Amino acid sequence: MNSSGPAGDLALEDVSVGDLEPVSLAVSRGKVICLSGASGSGKTRLLRAVADLEPHGGDCRLGDIRQSETPAHNWRAQVMMIPAESQWWHETVGEHFDADAGDALEALDLPGEATSWSIDRLSSGEKQRLALIRALAREPRALLLDEPTANLDAESIKRVERWLLEIIERRELPTLWVAHDAEQIQRVSNRHLLIRDGRLEES
Repeated sequence: MNSSGPAGDLALEDVSVGDLEPVSLAVSRGKVICLSGASGSGKTRLLRAVADLEPHGGDCRLGDIRQSETPAHNWRAQVMMIPAESQWWHETVGEHFDADAGDALEALDLPGEATSWSIDRLSSGEKQRLALIRALAREPRALLLDEPTANLDAESIKRVERWLLEIIERRELPTLWVAHDAEQIQRVSNRHLLIRDGRLEES
């Protein structure tokens, strides 16, 4: 899978997982569709299905590339899910980065030396911001964001939103963003869909 340039729209074609009715949905390049719904309604499982992290029915497509015809690790490198709780397996932050964090640290109010920090010293908010930087540094071509600001204070939330939206627009990344806060949904989304009673519907 070629990683240069935008890949195209992200399409869900009758994707079914758990108790959720099959979902068909198109997410255009550079646009954000927010998903909301009660706890346990299937928001995270739907993202995991799109990321090919969980068995599911239906198929997904990124431009002309089909999930069902692509090795899972290649698909996930391009259609990247960033979970609410990030995983860290090395002792220091910098060991998790394949590329330079660049200006992203400053943009998200983190010092340049953050890459030398021990994972053990990170707060939940620092982990969340660093996980976003780590993921975007790998240059995915679509984003699946599961409550990406859940552990942040109000100022940091606005900062992360601005940073993400600038990248989404500039790189033309189709994005599914799980969110609960109505004000955030209004700020970041081009469209808002609600999962209710096992169905995806316009909010």
